[in-house]
Amino acid sequence: MQVITVIPARLGSTRLPDKVLSDIAGLPMIVQVWRRAMEADTGPVLVAAGEAAIVEAVTAAGGEAVLTDPDLPSGSDRIHAALATRDPDGRYDTVVNVQGDLPTLDPRLIRAALEPLARDPAVDIATLAARIVRDEERDNPNVVKAVAPLTAERRIARALTFTRATAPWGDGPLYHHIGLYAYRRAALDRFVALPPGVLERREKLEQLRALEAGMRIDVAAVETVPLGVDTAEDLDRARALLATRD
Repeated sequence: MQVITVIPARLGSTRLPDKVLSDIAGLPMIVQVWRRAMEADTGPVLVAAGEAAIVEAVTAAGGEAVLTDPDLPSGSDRIHAALATRDPDGRYDTVVNVQGDLPTLDPRLIRAALEPLARDPAVDIATLAARIVRDEERDNPNVVKAVAPLTAERRIARALTFTRATAPWGDGPLYHHIGLYAYRRAALDRFVALPPGVLERREKLEQLRALEAGMRIDVAAVETVPLGVDTAEDLDRARALLATRD
């Protein structure tokens, strides 16, 4: 696989305005995310920016960024637009989508997301999930569940659905979906051309559009959920974590 990682980023966060430019350990958050993605060592890393200020921050740190339309509806549309500029000839056939608010991301998660694609050519999209260990997360609609036949021995399985409900029913583990994706380039092209799905609109989960259209998503089980920075408290946690890095 020829892999490129793309990080969509924009300034329009409602809960924490301009969060991707927030200082964390002396660097803008988006630069910290870019560094984590570079540490995965899977190929080039590109930031798909919604504003020029993000491009400037990334390029000042030695990274690569492309300016995209700030009004694009989703991160998937943003990475697709950035790739049209950066790689119009389709040299890179595999695209990893890393959210721009994961400054403490373990780079190994990027490599884990590529495993399902490497194992089975029938997989269109790969993503991650971690077993839920906190009881309060089982019924929390903000914790999206990946429903897939994962077991202690079977660490990669085909996704049946994703839901904000507590599912599946019965005894056994539940899995917290992690919104990091690896796409085959052709699958990304197809996905962004699809209209929003019925279940996508109901659950407000973009990945359901792909399942509703018959695309295959496989889930790889990992051990931890990365810290997503959505609030000032999350930002404080990220600052504390990265302050301890050498």
